Amino acid sequence: MNYKFDKVFESFSKNYKLVPLEVFKKDPYKTLISTVLSSRTKDETTSEASKRLFKVAPNVIRLNQLSIREIQHRIYPVGFYKTKARHLKMLSERILKEFRGEIPLTGSDLISLPGVGIKTANLVLNRAFDIPAIAVDTHVHKISNLLGWVKTKTPEQTERDLVKIVPKKYWSDMNRLFVSIGRQFTTKKKLEDFLKGEDLI
Repeated sequence: MNYKFDKVFESFSKNYKLVPLEVFKKDPYKTLISTVLSSRTKDETTSEASKRLFKVAPNVIRLNQLSIREIQHRIYPVGFYKTKARHLKMLSERILKEFRGEIPLTGSDLISLPGVGIKTANLVLNRAFDIPAIAVDTHVHKISNLLGWVKTKTPEQTERDLVKIVPKKYWSDMNRLFVSIGRQFTTKKKLEDFLKGEDLI
């Protein structure tokens, strides 16, 4: 099957518009925290909440010094903000105790942290540490299926299938580019029209 990987990534790069959370990508701590906050929340809301939190907690030590109530106050109105505040408090304790205050460098260690799933772990590895990984969110899941690269029901299945077929040189750019395209073309029809217009499907 012709997956048109080169053509897809060339087209998506050409049409890329900045994804809000990319601004934190060079800082492992900020990348981890903002990605935890982003679950089921719009990027713009997450970005503003992250900035409010980072003003008082620019690193994991300062985050650990905040009360759960203070964290809640800073990150509201992200989705499930009470649960996320609890997770951030616990996460900061674990990082300080078990990882000497450093953000872990492996997927298994990251996933062991409260509130961190495989998508978040892969995003942190990818964005903050330049370790190739495919982070599958709703955009990557939806577009990969529309392109015919996978036929999957869940992001977890999509990630498992994509790592088998997508050349490793594209892994690091995949989430960033697919999220950007998904944010621009917000319905299945708009996405299909764009992909057809670019001769990708």
